[in-house]
Amino acid sequence: MNLVEYSRIRSISDTNHANGAITAVRSSRIAAEGGLPVVAIECLRGGGDDRLLRTGDIVEEIKIRGSAAVRAPFKGGKGGVQKVLHGSFTRGETSITVRARRGRGREAAEMQAYVVPDEAGGRRSYVLRAIRYPNYAVGFVDRYESECFALEGSRSKRVVCALSKAQIQDGYIPYAWERKMKESLPVSNSSCFISILFLPKASDRVATQYNDPEDTLARANAWLSSSHASGVPIAFMNLQTEALLTKISGDTASSTVSTGSLSDLSNLANTSLYGFEDYHGVDIGVVRAVRLWFAPLGGEISVEIKLLESDTKLGFAISRTEEGFIYISSVMDDDDDRVASSRSGLRELYQEAEMASKLLVVSRLSNEKVLPWLVSSTGAIRCFDTVSLSQKLSLHRHALCPITIHFLMWDRPIAAAASSPSFGEMSVAAPQNNKPSSPPPSVGAVSPANLDQEDMLELRLDRDTAGDASFRFHDFALPNNWV
Repeated sequence: MNLVEYSRIRSISDTNHANGAITAVRSSRIAAEGGLPVVAIECLRGGGDDRLLRTGDIVEEIKIRGSAAVRAPFKGGKGGVQKVLHGSFTRGETSITVRARRGRGREAAEMQAYVVPDEAGGRRSYVLRAIRYPNYAVGFVDRYESECFALEGSRSKRVVCALSKAQIQDGYIPYAWERKMKESLPVSNSSCFISILFLPKASDRVATQYNDPEDTLARANAWLSSSHASGVPIAFMNLQTEALLTKISGDTASSTVSTGSLSDLSNLANTSLYGFEDYHGVDIGVVRAVRLWFAPLGGEISVEIKLLESDTKLGFAISRTEEGFIYISSVMDDDDDRVASSRSGLRELYQEAEMASKLLVVSRLSNEKVLPWLVSSTGAIRCFDTVSLSQKLSLHRHALCPITIHFLMWDRPIAAAASSPSFGEMSVAAPQNNKPSSPPPSVGAVSPANLDQEDMLELRLDRDTAGDASFRFHDFALPNNWV
């Protein structure tokens, strides 16, 4: 060996020694700064079970279906993992299992996922989407081991931070309204909520001034108390005020349009009419009405009256109370069940109402509500009249079309017994007084047998239809309307 070759070999040896020293120094610095470099998990979106991978977990093994497992340390770090994912995605092998360790305790974690392209990461960039939670996606990132330990140690802080930022997302789901309204309601396609709206009473003829809300509340209270006294089986449920828009002008407009002061706002609770001016310069008034919600004491019961060609009458009479409720005022006595009302069990139900000192109030006819629903500003109650109702019942009889009538009940056990198919055949104890109950004081005590056709016509023409033209309806001034 000559001197030149010896010098070259000695130079190479010195260089290798120097490189080894540099590597050792670098490893010492890495260990001092942050530990070993690792590939860690980074949660990108969504959330799921704690058993899934989460931010800071150190990747130990990647197993792609159909390929051998790749274990840490990964050559090239995150870049090397992305190469593995790209190769599997190109071959169509997207099912992957990732195993990782968590924290210093070396707790194991595992997640089964699909390899999907990362739209935000650019070309040949992939993320993992969990199989059990499709909205949960994770990626890979280069970190030091100590950083992963710190992330795991501060997980509680991160969870609190994530909780403060988390938002519940809304959306829409389809609903089978037609089927639900048909199957889940006591009366198909009809609600069981009952209410009546009381408009404030006008204090002048042109309806520019109205009584205060206290007067409207008092009238609602009087109507409910009088209904109870008449024997209507209803119970108070709730009371609320409603705002109704109306157009105002003249002196009323100048006195009711708010000026925006605090004193005007504080007086709104005691006024029935207050106003404002819209952007077109039109004075709009707001009328405060009262809505009274009530319910039958024992729910509603339906009675079906089936008709025969031999039926010349239905066998019962209807009347109306002062409060606007339609009720059965008389039922024909028929022990042989030759009358439709007897065959349907209506007679027994009427006798039960008499024994309980209650009125047998009609709530629906052919599933259409026939209860009072509005009180006008003149004080007239808008309800259904007995004439048109009697005519409709007569048409049912002539057409031999079955009649379904709903009644307000006062006791649930009686309603349950009346709902049984054999109710028309039940032996019900008759009340002590078998005569039809006397009508309320609001109904006149004129007997149809003592009136000829001219007198009846005169009574119809002279009846009182209180209220303005929009609230007029046909009424029958007789105590009982037999059908």
